[in-house]
Amino acid sequence: MTDYAGDITPDRAWELLSTTPGAVLVDVRTEGEWREVGVPLTPPTAAEPVFIEWVSAPSGMLNPAFLEQLAQAGIGPEHTGPVIFLCRSGQRSMGAATAATAAGIGECLNVVGGFEGGTDALGRRGVGGWQASGLPWHRE
Repeated sequence: MTDYAGDITPDRAWELLSTTPGAVLVDVRTEGEWREVGVPLTPPTAAEPVFIEWVSAPSGMLNPAFLEQLAQAGIGPEHTGPVIFLCRSGQRSMGAATAATAAGIGECLNVVGGFEGGTDALGRRGVGGWQASGLPWHRE
């Protein structure tokens, strides 16, 4: 049992973003990951992704302003629609979904496999996740 609404696949996240009013994607990786690895794109009919670090780099400490920054992005207890959290592999986003749920934010979901996915037998990322699912993303 989880302390948030549940885990979903990247494809299900895309479907919700495409069809559900108020659905929003929150990428909780670090600024360095967004810049170096890339960022997810959302469907043309969906809101732009929201980027808020869950853990601040390089300290590795939880971002103490996380919930405040969510609220500044319009994601608070009054938000309608699912809030879909994404990180590198689906671990940090579980913490973010749990914290958001505890703060009274409605349907908080975690993307299993995250953006880069799990590792293969050689330790390379790309097993599952947003990128491996072929969903749109870009790197600047």
